[in-house]
Amino acid sequence: MESEILRQIGTISRSLDSISNVEFAQFDLAKGQYLYLSRIKENPGIIQHRLSELLCVDKSTANRAINKLEEKGLITKKDDLVNKKEKHLFITKKGEEIYPVIIRENEYSTKVATENIS
Repeated sequence: MESEILRQIGTISRSLDSISNVEFAQFDLAKGQYLYLSRIKENPGIIQHRLSELLCVDKSTANRAINKLEEKGLITKKDDLVNKKEKHLFITKKGEEIYPVIIRENEYSTKVATENIS
């Protein structure tokens, strides 16, 4: 019973991720980058290490996604005043414009994906 529930949760998770990757392609966001953008918006000034922990990904995966978002002008990095190795992450105006669409699409996808679960 528990393994079946976990299997269904995994299926829902993968489905939502696939749907989101298609929905956010219009913003040139791929492979879960919308998750990084959302967490940075929700946690202004978060450092890369903490973001990777929050998303349960390794540091190099987080670093690649963060660099892509920065290249696209969706986030900025600012040096920590004490530890120059740490970078604080902030969403840009361009990222702020996309964020409401991300939230709306995520809420809709979640609703559709879970409507038949009892």
